[in-house]
Amino acid sequence: MTKSELRKLYLQKRLAIKEEDYITYNAQICNQFFSTIDLSLIKVIHTYLPIEKKREPDTWMIIDRIKQQFPNIRISIPRVKNNVLENFYFEEKNQLEKNNWGIPEPKHGIPTPADKIDLVIVPLLAFDKSGARVGYGKGFYDKFLKGCRPDCKKIGLSFFEPIEQISDTNEFDINITHCITPTKLYQF
Repeated sequence: MTKSELRKLYLQKRLAIKEEDYITYNAQICNQFFSTIDLSLIKVIHTYLPIEKKREPDTWMIIDRIKQQFPNIRISIPRVKNNVLENFYFEEKNQLEKNNWGIPEPKHGIPTPADKIDLVIVPLLAFDKSGARVGYGKGFYDKFLKGCRPDCKKIGLSFFEPIEQISDTNEFDINITHCITPTKLYQF
């Protein structure tokens, strides 16, 4: 399937998840993250903040647990400006305001240099067995990930298992290195 077809299909699939299943899947993804990802050498984690109306996997559970159990890890969050992701260290929720798409973004903060980021939690709608992903089609994360260090872990979160292959990937697409589902960690 093409990215466009997958975008439509997987957004519909996410929106069809019952509320009790959504809560359960998010808790399972969070538990998988902490039971399968080695955070011992991680100093900075970048994560997207979830778009509630698109039922993205909820990264707040992961953020809250990192703040409680790994206070030495700094969290970085994005905002879009001039079609580019800018990254800022996350300090507190009052640092945030919703943008035109309803996405919480930092309105101020200390910029996070891309070369300081050890792990990125990458938004996606679908992924395949080789680590290719389908996002929302704007290319923000592909451009951002290209500027990260080669050893930076790129971890997707998905309620669904991988498809066989995304048929129209290109040279601008940056693959993820891992994907966490409610039941499994995939490594690429």
